[in-house]
Amino acid sequence: MKFFIAFACLLALAVANEDAGVLRNEAEVNVDNFKYALKLDNSVDVEQAGNLKGEEWVVNGQQAWTSPEGEQVSIQYVADANGYQVLSANPPLPTPPPIPEAIQRAIEWIAAHPSKDA
Repeated sequence: MKFFIAFACLLALAVANEDAGVLRNEAEVNVDNFKYALKLDNSVDVEQAGNLKGEEWVVNGQQAWTSPEGEQVSIQYVADANGYQVLSANPPLPTPPPIPEAIQRAIEWIAAHPSKDA
């Protein structure tokens, strides 16, 4: 499943850059592992590798490109049973604001007083 998500992201990236020339395109797909690499002449550079550990896929990857403003962008990630996790990003990804104190208290109260109907 995660492989297909990653492949869809790669496909979307490739379609968005349909005029780009391919400098490198390597892929190896086996029953319990896979890896691929794609480099385009418009600065897009994508690599991903996945291994089946028991019944769980662990996928590591990186993506890099130059934004339309000329800024270098890169992301390194892992996807496993804990979901998609960004290990590093340049520029850093935005972070959400903290939960307001009143909302946090309400969440804690709800957790401490579960509904009897459920």
